[in-house]
Amino acid sequence: MNNEVIVTCAVTGAGDTLGKHPEVPVTPEQISNAAIAAAKAGASVAHIHVRDPETGLGSRDVNLFKEVVERIRDSETDVVINLTAGMGGDWVPSEENPSMPGPGTDMIGPEERLAHVKEIHPEICSLDCGTMNFGNGNEIYISPPGYLREMASMIQEWGVKPELEVFELGQIRFAKQMIKEGLINEPPMFQICLGIPWGAEQTVDSMKVMKDELPTNASWASFGIGRMQMPMAAAAVAMGGNVRVGLEDNLYLEKGVLASNDQLVTRVIEIIQRMGSRVLSPKETRDKLKLKK
Repeated sequence: MNNEVIVTCAVTGAGDTLGKHPEVPVTPEQISNAAIAAAKAGASVAHIHVRDPETGLGSRDVNLFKEVVERIRDSETDVVINLTAGMGGDWVPSEENPSMPGPGTDMIGPEERLAHVKEIHPEICSLDCGTMNFGNGNEIYISPPGYLREMASMIQEWGVKPELEVFELGQIRFAKQMIKEGLINEPPMFQICLGIPWGAEQTVDSMKVMKDELPTNASWASFGIGRMQMPMAAAAVAMGGNVRVGLEDNLYLEKGVLASNDQLVTRVIEIIQRMGSRVLSPKETRDKLKLKK
């Protein structure tokens, strides 16, 4: 049981969700306002993607990240900033020539994937710890060992805390190898990602198996997607972990009722408190995770 819980709100993501929920944040102003609202509702951490303001599609534009972070910081709202570093690994083989990239491919190298992290120096950035099938088409997310080692080294040099995002057991195995090689500072921070096609299922059994493979000194959180967001949050707290909610992973407050990020934060805090635990403030989160602000 975790009696002192870190709540992360993933406010927008990069998925094609606008057609399902018209209030998904898109512009830097909307994304920053969503992060501020989530923090005021009690979130410890804001996990941030950016989107192209014209198309609504996920983006890795450094200037968009800078604007979002500056707006949050200028608001004087205290929240830990966690920037995604997962963009730039999408590969879709061409139908005409499978050895070449087709439409939807966005494949870049380690340094370019971290350009915004180098520029902004957030407290945390994500690090997706492996390659996997992603969705029901031919999409592959590519994050090979060489890239990961190089990215971990740069993140370490800049004093940013990597959130080790793991979608299945093999990714935990490789993350532990990077820790062994000294590329990840202690204590490590893991995010167990459940329900993403085609990673681990969002079940209590999957969460426990993955949690049990983590280093004993690791700080960890977990999330489920869609209607399993709150059940997986409760399971994580019961097993000693932290939680993540937000519109990146789930669009609904309840069946048929679209949510806002702050509503999802409020809901999960109610669950945490009813379980007899409390939510850590951003300052307490920094202390627990040994973050450099």
